[in-house]
Amino acid sequence: MASLQEPWLLETGNLKGCSKEIRHGRTAHNMSSSSLRKKSDLTLVSKVRFVMLRQFLTNLQEVILGTKLSVLFPAVPLAIVAQCYGFGRPWVFALSLLGLTPLAERISFLTEQIAYYTGPTVGGLLNATCGNATELIIAIFALSQHKIDVVKYSLLGSVLSNLLLVLGTSLFCGGIANLRREQKYDRRQADVNSLLLLLALLCHSLPLLFRMSGASAALTADPTLQLSRASSIVMLIAYVSYLVFQLFTHRQLFEAQEESEDDDGVSEEEPVIGFWSGFIWLVGTTAVIALLSEYVVGTIEDASNSWGISVSFISIILLPIVGNAAEHAGAIIFAFKNKLDISLGVALGSATQISMFVVPLCIVVAWIMGIKMDLNFNLLETGSLALSIIAVAFTLQDGTSHYLKGLVLLLLYIVIGACFFVLKTPLSNGIDTVIGA
Repeated sequence: MASLQEPWLLETGNLKGCSKEIRHGRTAHNMSSSSLRKKSDLTLVSKVRFVMLRQFLTNLQEVILGTKLSVLFPAVPLAIVAQCYGFGRPWVFALSLLGLTPLAERISFLTEQIAYYTGPTVGGLLNATCGNATELIIAIFALSQHKIDVVKYSLLGSVLSNLLLVLGTSLFCGGIANLRREQKYDRRQADVNSLLLLLALLCHSLPLLFRMSGASAALTADPTLQLSRASSIVMLIAYVSYLVFQLFTHRQLFEAQEESEDDDGVSEEEPVIGFWSGFIWLVGTTAVIALLSEYVVGTIEDASNSWGISVSFISIILLPIVGNAAEHAGAIIFAFKNKLDISLGVALGSATQISMFVVPLCIVVAWIMGIKMDLNFNLLETGSLALSIIAVAFTLQDGTSHYLKGLVLLLLYIVIGACFFVLKTPLSNGIDTVIGA
């Protein structure tokens, strides 16, 4: 193994910091996805004489075969073939959605590999930026096609799935697996994330209330849009402050989960690919995600018509579940191991990132593109978000957990999913309303 790493050291230089310090660059997202990784057998690759070819084959094996989700990678070329040869558009949608699952996990893997060389601070910033890259790319492509309802539905669905489905399943499975042990977690992280989620809820609620309190939609459209843009800037400032809080001033609040892993003897980890190799693979993987995201956005209405399922249900329920399956599965695995701090870090951290970073960033991007997108997610959607955040805040207030808390959150998610399943609002109406505002 040492001989294989020599080219990487020549390529990247010395590693920055000891192994424990490097691990501080990892987030709960990275550790959650790492539970789905598998060790690659490099016996055959190590026999290749040419250094460059050996390095390429090693990287290929680590990136493509180094995950338990590698069985889903054939969906990527199949989706491209289906699109190029004019197969049924619902098939293109389904294959693209399946292909996004392993790619999203590989993004987490590659950002972690790069973090080994950049140090904990830059690694943390990179993780914070790329943690929800799939949702952001899908949202930008939907914006470019003026499908504003798809943007809102998909981002709302990501928040709801993290708060109710992922967190609920983690608490439920963890409680069942540890019936005779009291499950505890650090409330301080949960309090910080809950506070930011409440701020996001306020920024979502005010445009809705502003629109509802006005004399007519025509008179309140522009003020609502201006309020949404101002609120988005405030949310981005709050998210930057949160990153400073997490990575600099109060880093110790987010290190407890890492110390718990040291007890299992897995702290001595080393990078398996070089810095520039990881960067090139990250760019290539992001490009493939962008391509599949374009397919998903372009075929979602055809899939809805073919399957008889509303676009709102596909965007709010199916897209987040399939797109983040790897991250969600990792959170549940750590809950089985009674490591709720990591599970909470995944669920609450991802929900906070989407609410405080991805959503306002989409508002700003739409502003730059000349598209009138606001924070008014309509009454039903905003009400579901509000009740979910309040329910989670009450669930996490005492620092202990049992299976009943998780069961209640899961039941909430099922009820909300049923609500959007029966909702048959035409997508085109929502688009015309927003653009014509």
